[in-house]
Amino acid sequence: QVQLVESGGGLVQAGGSLRLSCAASGFAFDTYWMYWVRQAPGKGLEWVSRINIAGDSAYYAASVKGRFTISRDNSKNTLYLQMNSLKPEDTALYYCARDRVPYYDSASYSSPGQGTQVTVSS
Repeated sequence: QVQLVESGGGLVQAGGSLRLSCAASGFAFDTYWMYWVRQAPGKGLEWVSRINIAGDSAYYAASVKGRFTISRDNSKNTLYLQMNSLKPEDTALYYCARDRVPYYDSASYSSPGQGTQVTVSS
């Protein structure tokens, strides 16, 4: 059974930093592209970033590029999101998810976790 458990969220002032973690289990973590997505209050899901299997190639939404860094540790089955220069508009529930298919970048995700709340105060 696929399990993704996010942690590391919290309340931070604008300009601050947070590091999110996602512990994966129940599947072969090192065979899937992995994602971070978020949902702001009253809005739909927004893709934030995704990373390849080796962890050496990543893509970012324009809204976070240059401020957020995605990474992974396949030996620990863990995905990370380092968030710097946070803005109030980054306030959202952040989820990690895996690609729909193994080995390939389908640019679509499934099986999101329960999420971790990030709140940025102005």
